Amino acid sequence: MARIGVVALQGDVSEHVSAMQRALQGRGEVIEIRKAGLIPGCSGLVLPGGESTTISRQLANSGMTEELKAAAKAGVPILATCAGLVLVSKDIGGDAKVEPLGLMDIKIDRNAFGPQRESFEADLQVEGFEKPYRAIFIRAPAIARAGEGVQVLARVGEAIVAARQKNLLALAFHPELTDDTRFHQIILKMLEAL
Repeated sequence: MARIGVVALQGDVSEHVSAMQRALQGRGEVIEIRKAGLIPGCSGLVLPGGESTTISRQLANSGMTEELKAAAKAGVPILATCAGLVLVSKDIGGDAKVEPLGLMDIKIDRNAFGPQRESFEADLQVEGFEKPYRAIFIRAPAIARAGEGVQVLARVGEAIVAARQKNLLALAFHPELTDDTRFHQIILKMLEAL
């Protein structure tokens, strides 16, 4: 049975829990992770949005940074959204005060689409999806560079907003704020493939 952990330090935690429960349809459980020691027991993880500097500090202070890195290296499927995307990157452009986890071969442009008031929605053509995905962007980052092993899944103009590298699925938007669980289901399909 799948056990999905949502890192619950900040951001849309309850929304991700609800979205993952809808995607699971009773075939597993979703737990909130607020302290070290729980990540190793999870078969999949969600690293939600929020404020990347704050989440980075809380991960380090809680002892969860190394657990997250170990889970990623062990092949545990991880969905990283918005600030989570920033955190899983290898490189953050500009004057970032965030120490990235270095899990995914991408360079991030934080707040690529402007401040909070520039938040928007867009219909994305996503590789592998039959119909467009309505994405919600809130003070969103973008992937400025994707390494050789990174599969680009969607763009807004030239900006990469969805990508996958092995067991990591990184999104610049907030899939938990929609009723469309297709991205959460990708994580569950990764679990089935293990």
